[in-house]
Amino acid sequence: MDSDRLQVLLDERDIERTLKQFARAMDDRDWTAVADILAEDAEGDFGTGRLHGSAAIVELIRGYLDNCGPTQHLLGNVVVEVDGDTAISRAYVHDVHLRSDADPLCRFYTLGDYTDTWQRRPDRSWRLKERIKTNRAHVGALDIFRGA
Repeated sequence: MDSDRLQVLLDERDIERTLKQFARAMDDRDWTAVADILAEDAEGDFGTGRLHGSAAIVELIRGYLDNCGPTQHLLGNVVVEVDGDTAISRAYVHDVHLRSDADPLCRFYTLGDYTDTWQRRPDRSWRLKERIKTNRAHVGALDIFRGA
């Protein structure tokens, strides 16, 4: 295997790992880790309109997750395309949100896709530059994000 192909494999692995770390950081409410993965000038659209800057993205996510109970963002069918110092990843997401009082009948979840653009940092790690979430379906009411 030549060194270029090996580097692409390593890059794909690093991006997929960082993608999973981002999902876990959201579920752990580790906002420092979320912000560290995002580029300062990151952009995103989570179905609520275009956001500009990592602070705006963290604020939107916190606005939902800090107001509900346990969550789990499950990722699957991840495909990564690396082109030098940029990359695009696509992943299915199934995110489950429970109400803070843990009422098992009160839940909200979506089936969707994350399309992410990544930029290589000078230290060779990857930073999330743009996230587009496309929701295919949802179950439950948004009231869950208002707390118990």
